[in-house]
Amino acid sequence: MTGLEYDFDRCREAHQLSERILSAAGEQLPFPNDSFDLILSHEVLEHVQNDVLAASEMVRTLRSGGRAVIFVPNRGYPFETHGIYWRGRYHFGNIPLVNYLPRFLRNRLAPHVRVYSTGDLKKLFAGLPVRVVEKTVIFGAYDNIIARRPALGKALRGLLQTLENTPLRHLGLSHFWVIEKN
Repeated sequence: MTGLEYDFDRCREAHQLSERILSAAGEQLPFPNDSFDLILSHEVLEHVQNDVLAASEMVRTLRSGGRAVIFVPNRGYPFETHGIYWRGRYHFGNIPLVNYLPRFLRNRLAPHVRVYSTGDLKKLFAGLPVRVVEKTVIFGAYDNIIARRPALGKALRGLLQTLENTPLRHLGLSHFWVIEKN
């Protein structure tokens, strides 16, 4: 197993646990073509400078038949979980309804992170030699709420994860896609 971390200080910390943690940008992976059978990209693409290039790099480094498991924030989720930039400073936390604003306004409030619709993801992988094996929208685990208020958090998680089997899943926290390289 190999891990990738962009932030050098965090990489150095992680490297103490495993020498297989490398510091690099997703847009220029330090691996040869066809290196991996499986890539996990968990809430990463929204943070890179160029998500099109990062997606292309993931596909480049997958072996034929290899799969990438991808989680990215859902534009349909009612909260911006990364916070917003307002009046010259960042305000972190879950900010309601920001993701529903027209994109140019939403991106001014949250310039540091992207959100994705299903169409955005289709465009991201269009023209790449992959097929979509699985795609859905999921709600989170809500571990932070469970840690503070266990009964409430577990009830919330149970309720919201039940919605994953309904049309309301489109309001979920993240897109979950599995792609396979041809």
